[in-house]
Amino acid sequence: MTILALDAALGGFSAALDDGTRRYVASGGQDALERGLERIAGLLGEAGVPLRSVDRIAVGIGPGSFTGARIAVAYAKSLAYGAGVPLVGISSYDTLEPADPPLPLLTVVRGRRGVICARLRDAAGSRTACGPSGEVLDRLVSRGRTDPLAVAGNTQDVLSEIAERGWTVRVLPSRADIAAVAIAQLARTREPSPTPHALAPDYGEAPAVTTPKRA
Repeated sequence: MTILALDAALGGFSAALDDGTRRYVASGGQDALERGLERIAGLLGEAGVPLRSVDRIAVGIGPGSFTGARIAVAYAKSLAYGAGVPLVGISSYDTLEPADPPLPLLTVVRGRRGVICARLRDAAGSRTACGPSGEVLDRLVSRGRTDPLAVAGNTQDVLSEIAERGWTVRVLPSRADIAAVAIAQLARTREPSPTPHALAPDYGEAPAVTTPKRA
């Protein structure tokens, strides 16, 4: 199975083409709008793989960068529609988690300055929250615990606050250094969206500025 994977929600824009034995990667800064399609075309050209020969297109849907997630999902939908290729959406939380992590696990995604989105997975299930880091941790991580807590993702902004809550913290590496590489791996076992149109970004939080509705 050959998978074309895209991400712009986590840091810079990245793309990966993975057929299970060979992998081609293109990554850059926050240039998804300016150079995203150019990078994708270059990646396919380097591999000698026409877009219509790809078995799946996978895209990181967020949370993370509001603008980046929106652009990457729009690109992925357009490519999937145009080529008639199934489209798979992958959460930023799943992208950042290592394979087979211990529980409980807190996966952290950085948003705007001072804002995070986080998912806690434990024996009771899964819970998510977005907002200022202290408020998110108050909702997900109880105080006065001494259990080991595994933490993955953008951890640097929350480690001291978690330790203050009495947890012993173990920082885990992400599944891959480049987000699109992890997304390609995960997409092999995920069900595609019923239609490309049905796939929507997960922005995690409302944008900082909203326009009031007209009466």
